[in-house]
Amino acid sequence: MNTQAMDDDRTAPRWAALQPPVDRNGLAGAATVLGLIGSITSIVAVGGLLGVVGLILGIPALRTAKRTGVGRGQAVIGMVTSAVAIVVSVAVVISAVWFAHKTQNCYQFHKVQQWQQCVRHQFAGG
Repeated sequence: MNTQAMDDDRTAPRWAALQPPVDRNGLAGAATVLGLIGSITSIVAVGGLLGVVGLILGIPALRTAKRTGVGRGQAVIGMVTSAVAIVVSVAVVISAVWFAHKTQNCYQFHKVQQWQQCVRHQFAGG
């Protein structure tokens, strides 16, 4: 008897042949991960870049899901969270630029207390 053939039969699990192939939409998974990470990091504006990439990956993922029937939910979640990341990042950048413009006269002070007093004065209408 051939011992090589017996070894091959023992190493292959019998249940492996019974399982159907797993269908996955890798683009949808990537869009979801990037969208979630982008949403979490959007407060520091880095998430906006991840959101753009997630949105770009989400569009073909949605097309793939339409064709194959797999990953539509993930693609939609990825696109929505990516869009949220972009919107929050843009709002953070606009707020930072507005604050810097409003307090531009205060950047000459090197001590924190002087700077805080100047900022309070700027926002009080002075």
